[in-house]
Amino acid sequence: MITIRPIQKNDDPYLKQLIQELLKSYQLDIPGTAYFDPELAHLSDFYQASNTRQYFVAINDQQEVVGGAGIATYDSQNKVAELQKLYVAEKAQGHHLSYQLLDKAMQFAKEAGYQQVYLETHHKLESALHVYRAYGFTELSAPLKKAEHSEMDYFFVLSV
Repeated sequence: MITIRPIQKNDDPYLKQLIQELLKSYQLDIPGTAYFDPELAHLSDFYQASNTRQYFVAINDQQEVVGGAGIATYDSQNKVAELQKLYVAEKAQGHHLSYQLLDKAMQFAKEAGYQQVYLETHHKLESALHVYRAYGFTELSAPLKKAEHSEMDYFFVLSV
């Protein structure tokens, strides 16, 4: 059984490790990806600093962090949020956990007053591309604004 809840301070090291291990497994441990994000070691501080941000953590029965997904402001003027750092540990994949995390993130985005959710991803993350398309995201030909992660080459948006 998986529990999904808002991030807590003690989740930070586990999330950093999870995100970096998964990116490394796809040879995406390079500049221009989330691997080197300055807030990665302190995600709870980043997401708890504003009521327009939230990060959801998936915890298994053994109380291990097995996934997470965040929402933060991307374009406040146009009420666009960004889906950030959606990752699921290999041992938890294949059970629709990504969709459960997306449900929580989209619910938060809507409640926070966002009208759209934008995301950036990479062509090597084929299962992520599948999830986003199946969830209803629309693929864009370019980023909405300058891409924060310069290595990302797929861009999606969804109205909430």
